[in-house]
Amino acid sequence: MRILVRSLTVRMSVVAALVSLSAFYSPAAQANTVVATVPAVGAVLTVAPNAVSVTAATTLLSDGNSLSVTDPNGAQIDDGSLTITDTTAVVGLKPLTATGIYTVSYTLLSATDTPLTGSYTFLYNAPSESSIPSVTPTPVNSSTSSPTSSSNSSANIAVLVFLGLATIVALFLIWYAGMIWKQFRKNRKPRKKAPRDRGAK
Repeated sequence: MRILVRSLTVRMSVVAALVSLSAFYSPAAQANTVVATVPAVGAVLTVAPNAVSVTAATTLLSDGNSLSVTDPNGAQIDDGSLTITDTTAVVGLKPLTATGIYTVSYTLLSATDTPLTGSYTFLYNAPSESSIPSVTPTPVNSSTSSPTSSSNSSANIAVLVFLGLATIVALFLIWYAGMIWKQFRKNRKPRKKAPRDRGAK
């Protein structure tokens, strides 16, 4: 009988210990975790993002959260406009100009008051200067305008030559018409009649 009582006492002690352990570790089981990030952890980007977001597993508190982004030189490049929507924290970014690793650091508070602190990185490759066509239009415009100016000058020269030839032709026609008119007037002069012989009757 004593052995039975002792075994029951041991079993009751084990059950009580398990219950206390489960009660002790229940907050840890409900601890908040990160389920998604934008940009993703370790992402390699060629287009600069305009914001960074971190999404948790549980609803976040409206106050007490922080989300910051630093560039490869350690300078803060987020604009400080932190927005909390349900389980997601979003912060806007200033224009990214440097190529390198950017670090996202966050401290998020869930409804259970369990702080979620951590960081991750992503790589941004800024576009090279050679891919920006900022200087190319100037030489293209100058090269296209030179044939137009040369063609205009050629047209002007052709017009002047044509006018010169037309003037020469007009002068020749005037001179030729004068010659013909003189010849015509000369042919129309009346002939003098021969005098009659007075002795002939």
